[in-house]
Amino acid sequence: MLRFGLFGTGHWAAETHAAAIDAHPRASLAGVWGRDPEKAGALAARHGVPAFDDVDALLDACDAVAVALPPDVQAEIAVRAAGAGRHLLLDKPLALSLAEADRVVAAARSAGVASVVFFTQRFHPNITGFLASTAAAGGWQHARATMFASIYQPGNPYGDSQWRRDRGALWDIGPHALSLILPVLGRVTRVAAMDGPSGLVHLLLHHDGGATSSLSLTLDAPPEAVTRDFVFFGENGTETVPPGDGSVLQAFGTAIDQLLEEVEAGTRDHRCDVRFGREVVAVLDAAETARTEGRTVDL
Repeated sequence: MLRFGLFGTGHWAAETHAAAIDAHPRASLAGVWGRDPEKAGALAARHGVPAFDDVDALLDACDAVAVALPPDVQAEIAVRAAGAGRHLLLDKPLALSLAEADRVVAAARSAGVASVVFFTQRFHPNITGFLASTAAAGGWQHARATMFASIYQPGNPYGDSQWRRDRGALWDIGPHALSLILPVLGRVTRVAAMDGPSGLVHLLLHHDGGATSSLSLTLDAPPEAVTRDFVFFGENGTETVPPGDGSVLQAFGTAIDQLLEEVEAGTRDHRCDVRFGREVVAVLDAAETARTEGRTVDL
């Protein structure tokens, strides 16, 4: 039984992290810490576990951490958790700067802890299979990703998220897009970016081997224009990434399964570990520079 300390008290922490851990046959919730003690107490009471007002006290009570906090706060918690020898189940993006992502990677490597970053799409079995077969087929020249979300509508649980308002679609849903493109086209070597209306950001990426990809992302699309579309183009035609065939709770349960496998086997090579999380942050960081300075950035 892997005892998780939950860091975070928002909608994602409560309805995904806590719910999936509570339902998992080989995981348990050791306690909850949050920046708002009242919310931490309420979420902890809902699951019959203690609320902690001290980060290190919760780290002492658990074997692994599940973090559902803004990325800059997550990075600091992850470094402290790894330093305490706790395994890491983190959210995307890993951090809001490459320097902070590097700190997390270094801490995990030094401590020898297992890590999984929850890029939701990567934990649906049908998408895992699609990416593996598509990568194996080869011959891909380009990918197009369009993700138009609309989170600022009344009742959306993420609309009041300050870090999402500050950082926008690039940092919030950009990681999801990259998590599907990188396994097929490989490492990004060059980034260009341009802003559009309504929070739109467009990326043009060059990958190892010469392939390219284009990403169009927004969190503020008209509700009628909400879109998720990923297409690969190559020598054998086109392939479209399917929607995930399970719920978010099932996907998070799979992430727990895979962290347990890493812990028990002693391996530290998960395809979505903190090193992959850092690779994604490197692209986002370069795109941020490209869009603000109006130039192409080499990685």
